[in-house]
Amino acid sequence: MSSPPTGVIHDIGYRHYDGVRLSRGYAATALALNSLRGVFGLGRTARSKIIPFLIAAVMLLPAVVSIAVMALLKQQAVGYSEYAVTMQAVLALFLAAQSPYLVAPDLRFRVLPLYLSRPLKVLDYVAAKFVALVIALFLLMAVPLTLIYIGELLVELETPVKHAEYFSSMGGAVIFAVVLASIGLALASFTPRRGLGVASVIAFYMFTLAASAVFFGVLMSEGQDPAAKWSILLNPFFLVDAVQVNLFGTEPTNGEGYPPGLGPAAITLLVVALALGALFLRYRKAASS
Repeated sequence: MSSPPTGVIHDIGYRHYDGVRLSRGYAATALALNSLRGVFGLGRTARSKIIPFLIAAVMLLPAVVSIAVMALLKQQAVGYSEYAVTMQAVLALFLAAQSPYLVAPDLRFRVLPLYLSRPLKVLDYVAAKFVALVIALFLLMAVPLTLIYIGELLVELETPVKHAEYFSSMGGAVIFAVVLASIGLALASFTPRRGLGVASVIAFYMFTLAASAVFFGVLMSEGQDPAAKWSILLNPFFLVDAVQVNLFGTEPTNGEGYPPGLGPAAITLLVVALALGALFLRYRKAASS
């Protein structure tokens, strides 16, 4: 005669979730907002807030000086369209410091499959990180530009208020943010180490800055002005400035002008497409590993 079964089923109180299941878009939006907060150190340690807030203060400094000059001398000290190019070193530092934060930890600790279990997809994840960095970079440029514009409205200057130049610079700030964010995230995503990600972004900026300056100087000295204007587009900041000049009619920051037509805009679109494509492929590979 066989013995009766001795197994016991215990009720541990597990219950199925019966609440509202939010959409895939809500999850992507939540990830983007959380990433945006993290870029500025919000919700993180006090040490994480030092670099982003210090850089934001440095970005605001020329705007404050410009307002003071307008109040005292009745003339504008800093132009709208040249602001981003003038502050390119500060923007590059912010990009180098914060791009790895957005991409490196999830790759290093292999938590990406948890994000993608449901309902997020790889495209949603990449888009959320990209949008967060674009908004952060745009705010770094848009806030000081808006302060200068408000100062120009409040201070009675001898020249009329430059409404068109302000709105053109805001459009340029969007283009700057898109280009820089795509390049920064793509470079930082190829290593799970934040330090290496920071170094890769800084190295890319220094290389393009030096290469564009050398080629531009050599070609100008040889009388190859058209080729020199193309060579300076190796620097992403001058590339976007060229798009601003051709699209909005602003003054060129380099003092020599850029190639006319849609060439700079086409190069900009190609750079963004290649960078985002590389970022997507990198995450698709990481998600499947």
